[in-house]
Amino acid sequence: MKKVLKTISLFFIASILLFTVSSCSANPSPKEIMGSDGEKKVTLDFLWFSDGVEGKVMKEIIKDYQAKNKNVEINLIEVAYQDLDTKLKRMIAGGEPPALARITDTGNFADYALDLTPYVGGEEEFTSQFLPAIKPYYVKDNKIIATPMDVTANGIIYNKTLFDKAGVQVPQSPNEVWTWDEFVNALKVVKEKGGAKYGLLVDFTPRRYSTLVYQFGGSLMTEDGSAPAINNEKGVAALDYFIQLHKEGIIPESVWLGAEDPIKLFRAGQAAAHLAGNWMLSNYKDIDNFEWGVTYLPKKEIRSTVPGGKYIMGFKNTGVEDETAEFIKYLASKEVNAKFNQESLFLSARLDNNELDYEFGKDMFKIFSNELENTPLIAAEDWRNQEVISQVSSDMRDSIVKALNGEVTSQEAMDAVAEKIHEAIEGSHSNQIEKSNEK
Repeated sequence: MKKVLKTISLFFIASILLFTVSSCSANPSPKEIMGSDGEKKVTLDFLWFSDGVEGKVMKEIIKDYQAKNKNVEINLIEVAYQDLDTKLKRMIAGGEPPALARITDTGNFADYALDLTPYVGGEEEFTSQFLPAIKPYYVKDNKIIATPMDVTANGIIYNKTLFDKAGVQVPQSPNEVWTWDEFVNALKVVKEKGGAKYGLLVDFTPRRYSTLVYQFGGSLMTEDGSAPAINNEKGVAALDYFIQLHKEGIIPESVWLGAEDPIKLFRAGQAAAHLAGNWMLSNYKDIDNFEWGVTYLPKKEIRSTVPGGKYIMGFKNTGVEDETAEFIKYLASKEVNAKFNQESLFLSARLDNNELDYEFGKDMFKIFSNELENTPLIAAEDWRNQEVISQVSSDMRDSIVKALNGEVTSQEAMDAVAEKIHEAIEGSHSNQIEKSNEK
C-alpha cells in the first residue's frame, strides 16, 4: 500500500513539475504577449523627459499610434531631465535597455543605438529631409542612430520698443544680415537714443559664446575631432572681440563677471538685445511692458548659430527592434513631427516643417530656422562629441572669465582650453579601446 502511495506521489510531483516547466516555456517575454486575436502584442518602454507641454503632446501622438497599431502598447516612462542619463545608463548596464528614449546627448549612447538605416530608406534619403547642420548628431559611422524631433538654435532677441525709439531698423531678410561691427554700431545708437542701459546680453555659457567662434570661422576642434582648434588665430580673434565688446560697454560685465541673470535684465526692458536660444520665445511670451522680436544673428567671416536639440533613439538587444523602428519612423514623419513641434512651440528639424502655423511667434521661428540653414557642420560636430565637451565646458567658461578679467591673454586662455580638449580626446580614445577589448 505504501509503495502504491509513493508511486502516486512521485507521479503527482512529476506532473506538477512538467506543468510548471511547460507553463514557463510557454510564457512569452514580458515585452511580448499574445492578444485575444492570436496576434503578438508588444510593449515598447519609452524613456521620456519634458521641458514644457511636449509630454502632453507626445501622449496624444502615442494614443493615435496605438489606435492604428493594435499590437503595440507604448509605455511612457517619465523622468526628470537631470536623471535621464543616469537611469538610461543603469538600464543598459543591467541588460534591460528601454525600446527607445528621448535624449540630447546622442554621442553618449551611440554604441548602444539601434541602427535605423534599413528601416528608413537609407542614409541619404532620410537625412535629406532634415537640416544639414544637425546631421552629425544622429548619423555616426554611416549609421542612423536616432531621429531628430525638435531642434534648438541661438539667435538675437531684441527690444523692439527701444530700437523704434532710436530709429534703428533691424535686418528684414537674410540678405540684409548685419556684420558684427554694423550690429555693434546699431546697439550704440539704441543705447544713446533709445535709452537702453545695456547693449547686448550674452548667456553665461560656452555654447552661447561659441556662436561667435563659428562666425569668426573657427571651431572648438578639428573637423575629424582628433585635435583642438579653439586656440588657432580665428579662435583667439573671437575672444579678443568678445573682450572688446565688454570693454566698450556693449556687453555688460555683470553677466560674465558677476551674477546678474540676463533673462531678468531683458524682461525688465533694460537691454537692447539678448543672444539666447529659441526656447526663450515661450519664456518671453508674457512680456507686456514693451514690444520685442527676433532678428538675424550678425556675421563675421560666415553666418552661424549653434545647433542643438532632442532626438529619439532606439536601442539594440530589446527583442522589439522592428516595432521600435516603425514607431520612430512614424514620429519622424512630416505630419507627426509638425504636430509635435507646432503644439509644443518647438523648432522642427525637418526642412519641410520650417514654416509651421504656430499659435505664437511664427515669423520668429522662421528666423531661427534660417540661422540653422546657414550653419556649418563643424558646429554640430563639436557639440555632439559629449565625451569631450562635457569635460571641457566649465574650463572653457573659466578661461574666458580669466581673459575678461585681464588675468591672461586671449591666446593663453585658449591654449589652456586646447590642452583640456586634447586631454579629453585622449581619454575618449582610451575608453573606445577598452570598449573594443571588452567586446
